Amino acid sequence: MKRHESIVPLSHDHHTGLLFCWKLRQGIRKQVPVARMLPYISYFHAQHLAPHFMEEEQLLFADGVDELCLQALKEHDDIRQALSAVGDAATDVGVTALADMVDNHIRFEERVLFPHLEQKLTAQQLAAIGAQLQESHQLSHTDDYEDEFWK
Repeated sequence: MKRHESIVPLSHDHHTGLLFCWKLRQGIRKQVPVARMLPYISYFHAQHLAPHFMEEEQLLFADGVDELCLQALKEHDDIRQALSAVGDAATDVGVTALADMVDNHIRFEERVLFPHLEQKLTAQQLAAIGAQLQESHQLSHTDDYEDEFWK
């Protein structure tokens, strides 16, 4: 999907997030014990999801009055709760639910929210967001977690 150049880094993060979901589903399909996947989930949250959510919340959803932005904020909170719950429950169902939640959220942002924001925000606002992302965006688009349980 064609994306405004200033928010392309966030779309790259989304690609990494979709790979995270695929890896979790592969682990479940291959009957990898959830206890083995939990450290990866924690790693991915700390290294990718938490910084990504912070960037979106500070740069894109700051006004908080747009209905679609409010939906994205709620979904961020729901994912954070699911991340906590998956560690407590440690079941295949919990991991699958987390993967589905992250996947659905990414698709909502890419298909609905980002096109909406590209229309809503001015060229100056998008340029400012792009400049801030260039300055602060340090996420790696590689997932170099050592235990490749999904293979």
